[in-house]
Amino acid sequence: MDKIIMKDTKLSSSSSSTSEFPTAEGVLRRRNETEPISVMTVHDVFLSFRGEDTRASFTSHLCTALLNAGIKVFIDDNDLQIGDQISPSLSLAIAQSQISIIVFSINYPDSRWCLDELEKIMNCRIDRGQVVVPVFYHIDPSEVRHQRGQFGIAFQRLLNKITDGKDILFLRGANREMIWSFLRGANREMIWRETLRMAANIAGFVILNSRNESEDIKRIVDNVSHLLNKTDLFVAHNPVGIESRVQEVIQLLPIQSNGVLLLGMWGMGGIGKTTLAKAIYNKIGRNFKGRSFLANIRENGEKIDGLLGLLKQLLFDICKEPTITIPNIESGMNTLQSKLSYKKVLIVLDDVNTLDQLHTFCGSPKWFGPGSIIIITTRDMHLLQRRVHKIYNMTIMNESESMELFSWNAFKQATPTRDFDRISINVVKYSEGLPLALEVLGSYLYNKTESEWELVLEKLQRIPHNQVQNKLRISYDGLNDDDEQEIFLDIACFFIGMDRNDVILVLNDCGLSAEIGIRVLVERSLVTVDDKNILGMHGLMRDMGREIIREESPRRPEERSRLWFHEDVVDVLSRQNGKEGVLGLALKLSRANAKCFSTKAFEKMERLRLLQLDEVKLDGDFEYVSRDLRWLSWNGLSQIPINFYRKNLVSIELKNSNLELLGNKTLWMVKLKILNLSHSHFLTQSPDFSNMPNLEKLVLKDCPLLYAIEKLEEDSEQTESSITLR
Repeated sequence: MDKIIMKDTKLSSSSSSTSEFPTAEGVLRRRNETEPISVMTVHDVFLSFRGEDTRASFTSHLCTALLNAGIKVFIDDNDLQIGDQISPSLSLAIAQSQISIIVFSINYPDSRWCLDELEKIMNCRIDRGQVVVPVFYHIDPSEVRHQRGQFGIAFQRLLNKITDGKDILFLRGANREMIWSFLRGANREMIWRETLRMAANIAGFVILNSRNESEDIKRIVDNVSHLLNKTDLFVAHNPVGIESRVQEVIQLLPIQSNGVLLLGMWGMGGIGKTTLAKAIYNKIGRNFKGRSFLANIRENGEKIDGLLGLLKQLLFDICKEPTITIPNIESGMNTLQSKLSYKKVLIVLDDVNTLDQLHTFCGSPKWFGPGSIIIITTRDMHLLQRRVHKIYNMTIMNESESMELFSWNAFKQATPTRDFDRISINVVKYSEGLPLALEVLGSYLYNKTESEWELVLEKLQRIPHNQVQNKLRISYDGLNDDDEQEIFLDIACFFIGMDRNDVILVLNDCGLSAEIGIRVLVERSLVTVDDKNILGMHGLMRDMGREIIREESPRRPEERSRLWFHEDVVDVLSRQNGKEGVLGLALKLSRANAKCFSTKAFEKMERLRLLQLDEVKLDGDFEYVSRDLRWLSWNGLSQIPINFYRKNLVSIELKNSNLELLGNKTLWMVKLKILNLSHSHFLTQSPDFSNMPNLEKLVLKDCPLLYAIEKLEEDSEQTESSITLR
């Protein structure tokens, strides 16, 4: 089906004459009242040209090329009519077009018809933000700008026709609108000159002595196609839960404001920040004079001249000037400020991860015109704090949304197919409401058998899906120093569910800046801290961290820095082949599956600093355990091992023990700050605290036989409030 619209715009002549001539003042005030205030976009392109110059050649070829590119074109294909007035329908067609292409040729200004079209086009550019693409065909832009040369001669011919009265011959039998047009002409020279100047100042395409006009036309069509593609963005194949979140964000936006709003959207990787930003962009974008969506700033910014290229894209998207020259970042920032400071714009800065990136595109709200909105998506809360006006905290999908999104990808319908209900629930639980995982795993499991699903789920317990892993790892790789990465890995393997302050005490003594590090991890959406000060982490983020450890030595677990997977730990302890590089080890068993190992299994783990054991018995001298040990969590301990003394221990957790008392000599620990003996039902007496001069926290919950608590040192910083009995 052709997308070209050929409009008959001939003016019908009238036999009746009129004697009611308007005054000059009325001519200047008159406005076209036939066009509605708000119009719907109908055409992709309106093509304005001088028929006698280019109809049978350049314009015809350009129109065909636009059609072949799937672009809907409105073209008026008639000669100039009596009175040279564009009809209301033609005026409306201009307003209903997204883009106007003006083909300036030598005789273009010889036509009042063309100049009235041009005036209407420029008004739409000012009032509606319509994109204007000038083409200077065998004419220099300066001749159009200043009405000089052959172009100026043609323009003067039109002015002469108006001033010497030759056009009066056309008024015989003319209707009222033609007379309006004629009398208005004498006052329009200034307007025409200004519109020509404005149009010539827009960067466009200059075709002078071209040897290959087909290449010129291709460049124009490619440019127009690019401009049209920048209108609405593809959001998602299955936009589950998006509309409700769009409405939540819109509630944060001012209904009417002359200020500039900076809105941050914060959340972990794969949670849907970009998808939501696209939906908002499409929803409200038409309310702005210009808009731009800069995608993947983090990734693109790492390329050579990546930020410079994004600056050019931003200016092109909003100003629609393809030939803006930006030699460097500083020049681009200045151009951005000067070009946009009076425009109401919508800009989305997607996946920002450094302050330099933010300052490049949004150095100040003053860069943008009244009513502008700048949306910034990031994984790093620190970039937003004290820099944006409002922050939208992304949330994971609820159970219903998760199942629907997963089902669309796994079954191509809104619910699971029969016999897959149970296993679908397991996959959804594993994904923990993360849209990325739901989509990736759903697509991966599509058309597989139930037994294949079971195998995939079993594998996921040990090795995360590579596509999900890579997306989440971006945040980890973006951490600034080794301390932050080490802290993240320790939390992922050992400290989820623990009190933040306790973890800080332990890791600080390991030589890590834990307080600052944990704050950074929270800001980067890698770790959470709830209202009870408990550390948390999304399950897939935890798996990502543990996979980083597994990749240190996929086939030889004893070579890894941390051990937590029970099969690997049992293997290493049984073989007694642990290496010096092991920094942390956790083995959590049930009472029914309790195991016993020799303390010699720890002999080579000289740098071990974190040890967590549940229902594990160690046979032998504790002397084999590293003296660098800072944290010992040992649930179900039956008796204190020989040489249990470790001067560097900061935290001891002996919950659910069968101990009756702790010998004074074995517990001389200068660095110890945390002692937790909760649920030790046989404990009758607390240790001698004089051997623990730096103890800050004592937890004795659910110790029913405990009848005596040794007095705390009066000259120490310990207080009764540090003791927790319930």
